[in-house]
Amino acid sequence: MGKSAIEQLNSDKQPKMVVLDKDFAGVKQGQRLFVATPKIVDDYIRSIPYGETRTIERMRRDMARRRKCDASCPVSTAIFIRIAAQAAVDEMNAGKEMSEVSPFWRLLKSSDKITKKLSVDSAWVDQQRLAEVS
Repeated sequence: MGKSAIEQLNSDKQPKMVVLDKDFAGVKQGQRLFVATPKIVDDYIRSIPYGETRTIERMRRDMARRRKCDASCPVSTAIFIRIAAQAAVDEMNAGKEMSEVSPFWRLLKSSDKITKKLSVDSAWVDQQRLAEVS
């Protein structure tokens, strides 16, 4: 059996910066690509203020800019968002308050592919977003 989302989130994985030798996922050859970690993604999500939302694209741009890169890896970022979100769901299921977990609903919508892979009702995500912005 693989590691839980919480274990993956708390791994000692280190971020990387890669200069692409060929085009990849909309990023051009020669550009600097930032490969985050689950913890960096989780920290970003936790930094989104109550009542505000972000897009995944904005998060990727913000993370790349902070590390002086041209882009953040879309593939690993999506994986790490899922890890952070599932860890939050698991923590809530274990009794943690919503205020203590990563507020992934400020980044994800019910229609996102990542959301559909989580062990939470997709509609719940939109309900949380709506509750915070109203």
